[in-house]
Amino acid sequence: MTTIYGATELRQAAPLAGRVSSFFKTCRDWFDERCQRQLQRDRLSDLSDRELMDIGITRAEIDFVTWNRADARGIRSLEWI
Repeated sequence: MTTIYGATELRQAAPLAGRVSSFFKTCRDWFDERCQRQLQRDRLSDLSDRELMDIGITRAEIDFVTWNRADARGIRSLEWI
């Protein structure tokens, strides 16, 4: 009886472990995305106004562009930064 109870307990623990693992993966992915966006923001902030104008954004749009990968005006994705 103990063996059956132990096997049942393991079967119930497996989905819980998967959910916990999924939760931490989601948190890690969110953190990685946030770090990537901050890096893009920092790189854009380091550009001169002329360089920003060449890629089609202004200094005031840096935060918007980094958090919204493409805006309504059609600014290309910042994946290259």
